[in-house]
Amino acid sequence: MNFLFILVSSSLTLLLAILTLHPSFLFSSFKWNSSFSYPLADFIITNTLIYTSNDSLPFAHSMAVSNGRVLAIGNHSFVQEFAGYRTQVLDLGGKVVVPGFIDSHVHFIYGGLQMKQVKLRGVNKKEEFISMIKDAAQKTKQDSWILGGGWNNDLWGGDQPAASWIDNVSPDNPVWLSRMDGHMGLANSVALRLAGITNLTENPRGGTILKTANGEVMSSNLGNILFACEGKAAYIYPLKTSLEPTGLLVDSAMKLVTSLIPEDSVDDRREAMLRASNLALARGVTTVVDFGRYFPGVSADLSWEDFSDVYQWANSMSKMKIRVRLFFPMETWSRLVDVINKMGHALSEWIYVGGVKSFADGSLGSNSALFYESYVDDPDNYGLQVTEPKALLNMTLESDLYGLQVAIHAIGDKANDLILDIYGSVASTNGMRDRRFRIEHAQHLAYGTPGRFGKQRVVASVQPDHLLDDANTASKKLGKERAEKESYLFRSLLDNNALLAFGSDWPVADINPLSAIKTAMRRRPPTWETAWIPSERISLDDAIKAYTISAARANFLDNDLGSLAPGKLADFVILSTDSWKDFAEEASASVQATYVSGVRAYP
Repeated sequence: MNFLFILVSSSLTLLLAILTLHPSFLFSSFKWNSSFSYPLADFIITNTLIYTSNDSLPFAHSMAVSNGRVLAIGNHSFVQEFAGYRTQVLDLGGKVVVPGFIDSHVHFIYGGLQMKQVKLRGVNKKEEFISMIKDAAQKTKQDSWILGGGWNNDLWGGDQPAASWIDNVSPDNPVWLSRMDGHMGLANSVALRLAGITNLTENPRGGTILKTANGEVMSSNLGNILFACEGKAAYIYPLKTSLEPTGLLVDSAMKLVTSLIPEDSVDDRREAMLRASNLALARGVTTVVDFGRYFPGVSADLSWEDFSDVYQWANSMSKMKIRVRLFFPMETWSRLVDVINKMGHALSEWIYVGGVKSFADGSLGSNSALFYESYVDDPDNYGLQVTEPKALLNMTLESDLYGLQVAIHAIGDKANDLILDIYGSVASTNGMRDRRFRIEHAQHLAYGTPGRFGKQRVVASVQPDHLLDDANTASKKLGKERAEKESYLFRSLLDNNALLAFGSDWPVADINPLSAIKTAMRRRPPTWETAWIPSERISLDDAIKAYTISAARANFLDNDLGSLAPGKLADFVILSTDSWKDFAEEASASVQATYVSGVRAYP
């Protein structure tokens, strides 16, 4: 009996030792023994080059998927051990595979709605701008609103549009056209009358109603008519001159008009979300971080209405196509705490909640980003401080105290330092923990600021394709030397150990990770022959990580998303290229197919 006990014990010890050395032994040696329970792959992709975004195994040649998650990844012979007689095999002919892209900053439903409005992106002539509004007016019923967005005055030489441009072609319809950055919009005279905006209307806090002597925007933009510093704006009124609204409203002043626009129906917003999802999937995006229809001056309720009417509906009806992480207006932080206490941070594998957002300043294109020095083209203007610093600090303290992730919009150098100061104060007051504070955009950073991101472990959530527009205008607004020292410092942020997360800010820029990756690598606008600030270029490896594993970490999603590793959700993209070397050199590829949870979602 003792001999039998010793024999059995020795055998078990030997088996356990073998399994410890090579876990796949169980699946290869006992594959067909029905007395053992082991996983088999639903399908295997092979004859491919997989970039995993996982430093422990950067590249692989085959991957097995089961129940929507990665079962195994590695070389072909290893992964084949997980094949059964029902396992499908997908031969990719050498194509490159990457993890599903995570767009770290979008306005998803807002973008989906804009797809049905007047599309002014790329318009480079005043005449074309006017013609498009004329066409829309001819197709729109009298008194109904004409909505559009995406215009960029820099494309037609810098002159800002005015109500007088479009009044004659839209006499019977109120018009609202948002600038590409979402921080400025143009109203025609019909809309201004409905809003009660006159030459006597004062600027709301955190916003500006642009006015000039004749209703036209002067060539020097804001500089001739206002100065702004420390969040306060005031007009310099010429003697014996009546200033009239031009139709342009900046940041919180936009609410004077946008609050009058009829709310989109629930069905319209649901269709917008599905329309946006299809576009995202076609671009290889499998997860988005949605900051909602929330801009300065816009009601905080819109994000909550979309949460209940659209996202919860889609989740309950199994209509979600991509994963979404939601941020809500910071002033509603207590409401979000209640939701998390009842539902948790994850409603499902499709919808995640847990973040709040606020604004420190406006945008460069609207001359409302907050800087230490004034705008070169607007000498008395330093930008706008959209939210009162004390209120911003108090809301951040409360939000962080209850475990919410905080993201704050900051574009100008002074705005970024202001937020880093607030984050440092909050961390000191509330104590150390893994909070992953975020700064959205982080476009212009003073000397030494990239180091603060790394030291304070603050996420830099940036949008590379914004560079394509700003490269042509930043020098005009900031001066060449200043612009080239502090603009879009991707390499500097990485060298200072900052967590860099890429996104698009769609619909401000196109939702297109491959375009943004190319921009981050080359920094060359379409009409340029050389790179803008070449020292800030980054590698393909760094750029893809910023759209995958780093983006996942920036959103507390890295346990399930961001890389292709056993146990993680099988979200991946098949690219058109079959050469990693060419991809790294040319930064050129297209999306052939997108898979979410192991299911082909595009095409």
